[in-house]
Amino acid sequence: MTRSQSRENAFILVFENLFNPDYSFADMREFTAESELFEIDEFTEALFSASVENAARLDGEIEPFLKNWKLSRLPKTVLAVLRVSMAQLDGLAGEVPASVVVNEAVELGKKYATEKDASFINGILGAVIRSREEA
Repeated sequence: MTRSQSRENAFILVFENLFNPDYSFADMREFTAESELFEIDEFTEALFSASVENAARLDGEIEPFLKNWKLSRLPKTVLAVLRVSMAQLDGLAGEVPASVVVNEAVELGKKYATEKDASFINGILGAVIRSREEA
């Protein structure tokens, strides 16, 4: 399985978790295995866990860059992509170059949301990265 596929699988799990926060990771693993939707490898699991366990902190870092938006109004697809990407930028699932994180996030946005959402994701992640570089 490629890293891109693992990343996409983690996004799908994080997206599902936004609707069913009471499901444990074990429940989600069992469901995906039974339905044969996709595999969950170590990278997928690490990325999902980092995104969900650190969601409040990740959201807190995203929120200042949401000009004229509230976190609660973001489409769930966008929020899931941002959480997964922010977890990667924090190195919570291993080190991944920022340019790769942003590119993969934009591709997920294009596939699961809209072109406009993909641009929004790119802008938010770019602002977070610039802010970190300045700090």
